Amino acid sequence: MLVIEVTNAREVVRQRIGRLGGRLIGKVVDAEAQVEKALIQELETAFREFGIEARIFSIDGPQMLGRSHIEIPVQVREERQVRLRDGD
Repeated sequence: MLVIEVTNAREVVRQRIGRLGGRLIGKVVDAEAQVEKALIQELETAFREFGIEARIFSIDGPQMLGRSHIEIPVQVREERQVRLRDGD
């Protein structure tokens, strides 16, 4: 299982939408959700190309505590099932 924590979501969104849009981060734009959605789309494409079937979750709340613990108050934002063939 992989856990990926995006640590610079605000900066990524700020670069994409400019200075004016950067002021809206946290008010109108959920930077983490936007970056996670883009990553999920890229992962889905890559997984299909490699023949990997997976369940990809975008969840709100977990935090890494050092290198050995994760705190998980799970609220699923999005789930996607990646299948190689339609109808499975």
